[in-house]
Formats: sequence, structure tokens, C-alpha cells
Amino acid sequence: MDTFIKKNAQLKRRHLRLRNKITGTAERPRLYVFRTAKHIYAQIIDDVAGKTLASATSNAKAFGQNGGNIAGAKKVGELLAQTAKAKNIETVVFDRGGRKYHGRVKALADGVRAGGVKF
Repeated sequence: MDTFIKKNAQLKRRHLRLRNKITGTAERPRLYVFRTAKHIYAQIIDDVAGKTLASATSNAKAFGQNGGNIAGAKKVGELLAQTAKAKNIETVVFDRGGRKYHGRVKALADGVRAGGVKF
């Protein structure tokens, strides 16, 4: 099996294992993080209603900074926290998407915490 296919299958398995334990509600929505080599994306999702409540990405034109590094991920987290606070979202459940909690994923989480959202 090709190593890329194998790693992708392992990532999907880890993410499904997490999703069996984590769900977002209206009181405590799920903060989902998706990252690529160049950008990082984050959404706050209410799984019961099936709606995205807030989102932030490093791919936006207004972002103007590289999202492929830790500083960019922290900035995305801070932007997401501002959007969440504007919509009265105080607490969330963190879904790291099967990734390790370090590097850009951790920086995004720290940025959200710095913005005043708890998890």
C-alpha cells in the first residue's frame, strides 16, 4: 500500500474514533480544525441542528498572512474567537480532526482560548 494512502486511512480512522466520542450541541458546539500544508480552517458546528455557526480560515483574502505556520494558525484562532463571541458562543468541544495536539492545531486552540472561548 502506498504510504500516502496508508497515512490518510490512519487519519480517517483516528478522526472517526474521535467523532464517536465528541458531538456538538446548541449549548456546547464542536470546534473542528482542518489543516493542509498551506492553510488552516476552523468551524464551530452544531451537530444536532447540522449547522455551521462560525468559521475562520487562513485562505480568506482579508487574512493576508501565511496560514501554513504557527503564527497564522494562532491568528485564525483569534479571528474565530471574535466571531464566536459575537454570536454568544462561550464554550465549545474541541475536535482536532484526528491530528496530534501540537504545532498549528495547538496554536489555533491557544488563539481561540486567548479570544475568550473555553473548552
